[in-house]
Amino acid sequence: MNTSTGLQGHLVALAIALNAVGFASSCAQAETKSYPPVSAYHLPRDREIALARSAAPENVSGAASVKLLTPDGFKEEVTGSNGFVCMVMRGFAAPTYTPEMFLDLVYDPAVLAPICFNEQAAREVMPYYELRTRLGLKGQSPVEIRRGIESAYANGTLPPRTGVSFAYMWSAEQNLASGIGHWHPHLMIFAPGLTNAMVGNNGFGSPAPQLSDDAGTQFSVIVVPVDQALAQHSR
Repeated sequence: MNTSTGLQGHLVALAIALNAVGFASSCAQAETKSYPPVSAYHLPRDREIALARSAAPENVSGAASVKLLTPDGFKEEVTGSNGFVCMVMRGFAAPTYTPEMFLDLVYDPAVLAPICFNEQAAREVMPYYELRTRLGLKGQSPVEIRRGIESAYANGTLPPRTGVSFAYMWSAEQNLASGIGHWHPHLMIFAPGLTNAMVGNNGFGSPAPQLSDDAGTQFSVIVVPVDQALAQHSR
């Protein structure tokens, strides 16, 4: 069986199943959930550094800064020299608006999403994910996090996204959601305002470029899957 086709079908089936039980029907349901202890999101220091570096090829991540999650948010642990910044995002980094079925990922401590931002994305995009994380660590719901993000953009606390930037997510050890797991190594292209129609209306979960996370908003992300052979392991 074609792996990509089979995985696409699995993702579609997962989305249908989640919708069937009402998991994805509205943000209101997320308001009734509660977070596990902060300790559930913790990783040993060396493990988290190695996992963060697995987000990108060694020639990139080996000279990158590394941030680790603390009870107060991400803090720089390693200072790099090439402008890239690597970290392991948790479920707090789930989309702000759509798809709704991912909003509840904030409550899932199993989500481990190594990412390595290029220099522009580290300036303009990473602060968004860091703020989401701090709000989640304070116990805020997905709706409250959304409001906090909107307020921060409105008052200039978060920087505007002045153009297109990108990040690597090539880790072979990423767990993007319970029931989805590793998926493809991929690039995250941060392109404000883009919609899926602008990249060809490629199907959700397909091996083609696609927009699902917050499409059409300031936070739009083009997901560009790459060859599975490029997946990186902890080092």
